[in-house]
Amino acid sequence: MLFNSIQFLVFLPIVFLLYWFVFDRFVSKSKCQLRLQNAFVVVASYVFYGWWDWRFLLLIAFTSFCSWGSGLLIGKAESKKRARMWMVLNIVLNLGILALFKYYDFFVIEFAQLFHLSAEGCLLKVILPVGISFYTFQALSYSIDVYRGKMEPTKDVIAFFAFISFFPQLVAGPIERATNLLPQFLKKREFDYDTSADGLRQILWGLFKKMVVADNCAVYVDQVFSTYSVQSGSTLLLAAIFFSVQIYCDFSGYSDIAIGTAKLFGIKLMRNFNVPYFSRDIAEFWRRWHISLTTWFRDYVYIPLGGSRVSKAKVIRNTFVIFLLSGFWHGANWTFIAWGAYHALLFLPLILTGRNRKYTNPIAEGRYLPTIGEFGQMLLTFFLAVFGWIIFRAATVSQAWEMMVGLFDRSLFTLPMMMVGVKRTVFAIVVLVLLEWINRSKEHGLSIGNLPLAFRMVTCYSLILMILELAGHSQSFIYFQF
Repeated sequence: MLFNSIQFLVFLPIVFLLYWFVFDRFVSKSKCQLRLQNAFVVVASYVFYGWWDWRFLLLIAFTSFCSWGSGLLIGKAESKKRARMWMVLNIVLNLGILALFKYYDFFVIEFAQLFHLSAEGCLLKVILPVGISFYTFQALSYSIDVYRGKMEPTKDVIAFFAFISFFPQLVAGPIERATNLLPQFLKKREFDYDTSADGLRQILWGLFKKMVVADNCAVYVDQVFSTYSVQSGSTLLLAAIFFSVQIYCDFSGYSDIAIGTAKLFGIKLMRNFNVPYFSRDIAEFWRRWHISLTTWFRDYVYIPLGGSRVSKAKVIRNTFVIFLLSGFWHGANWTFIAWGAYHALLFLPLILTGRNRKYTNPIAEGRYLPTIGEFGQMLLTFFLAVFGWIIFRAATVSQAWEMMVGLFDRSLFTLPMMMVGVKRTVFAIVVLVLLEWINRSKEHGLSIGNLPLAFRMVTCYSLILMILELAGHSQSFIYFQF
C-alpha cells in the first residue's frame, strides 16, 4: 500500500478511529486495553504490508518471532558466552535471510562470469520482499542491545511484533532502535491534539515533496538517463541535479509521512533527514542524510571496530567498511559499492584531520542568510553529492563513468534539453528550498504550529492546491527497492 494512494487515504482514517475510539475508549476499563491496542497495530500493519503480497507476511512474522525469542534466550543465558551465542545466531539467521533474498543471485552471477560458467540453473529469481533491509536491521538492533545490557528483553510478544511491523515505518524506515520504539508499545499512549496536528502538517509536507517535487523530477531524470549517450553536458548536469532533488524528496518525503503518521498514534519516531543539502562539508551531509541508517552503522559497526580511536590505518579501514557496507545495503549492484567507496574517499580527509565534527550547528544560525563562504561550502558539498548520485542512479559503473565524461564536454555550456513540466519542476524546487531554509532549525518544512492560524491555513491550503494541480505521475518510492 502506497502512502500516496487512494487505498491509504481510506486506510489511515479507519485505523486512526479504531485505534483511539474503540481500543482506547470503549475498552479503557479493561486490563487488556494496551495489549488489544497493540494487537490492533499488528493486524493493521500486516494488512498494510500484505497489500503488496501476503506471502511477505510469513517472512516478517518469522523474523519477528526469532528475534523476540533470541532476546529471551539472551536474558536467561547463564553466561556471557552463551548470551553471545544466541545473539550471533540471531544475527546470522536474519542476515542469512536478507542475503538469500537480496544478494544470492548477484553473487552467483558474478561467480559464474568470473569462471565463464552458466548461472541460469542456479538462480533463485525470487521477489525481493518490500522493506526487508529496514525491518531486518531493526530486529538486529534489539538482540544486540539486549546483549549489551542497554535494555531488558521483553516478554510481551504482541508489543514486540508491533515494534517490528509498525506500518508507518515498516517499508522504508526510519530504522528504529528497540531502545526508542519498543518501550512506547509497553506503556499507554495518550492522544495529543497539538502533536497530531503537527503530524498532519508533516504528512502534507511529505506528500508535497514526493508528489510535486520528486515525481516531477523523475520524468526528466528517466528520459535523460535512458538516452544519456546522445545528451549534452548541460542536459546531463540538469538531470543529475534533478535526481539529487528527486531521491532526497522521495525518501525524506516518505520519512516525513511515516513520522507524521506515527504522531497520529502517539508514537515518536526518530528524525531521518535534517536538510542535508544545506551542509558545509560531506561529514555534515552524512550526519543529516538517512540518519537512522548512518547512526546504525556507526553504533553497531564503526564503534565496535574501534571507531576513530585507533591507528590511522584502522581509521581508514573502519571508514571504508561502513561506507562500503552502506553502499552494499542499498542493493546487489557494483554501482552502490562504487557510490559507497566514493563517499568514503570524500569523508576520509575530514576524519583523519579531525574536522569531521566541525559543523554540528545549523548553518547561518540566528541569521536570515548564509555568508558568501557558507554558500560556497554548501554549493561545493551539494555538487560532490550530485556526482555521487550519478553513480548511484546509473545502471552500471561504466554508464556512470560515461555520463561523468559527457558532463565535461563543451556542450556543458549550452542550454539543456527542455521538456514539458521542467518550469513546473523548478518552481516546486524553489518552494521546497524556501520553506526548508526558513525552517532549517526545526523538525520539518511545515513546522509552523506556533504561527497565527490564518498563516498556517493559507500555507497548508496552498500546498494542497499545489499537490492537486502540479503532482507528477504517481510512482513508487525509490527506497522500496531496498
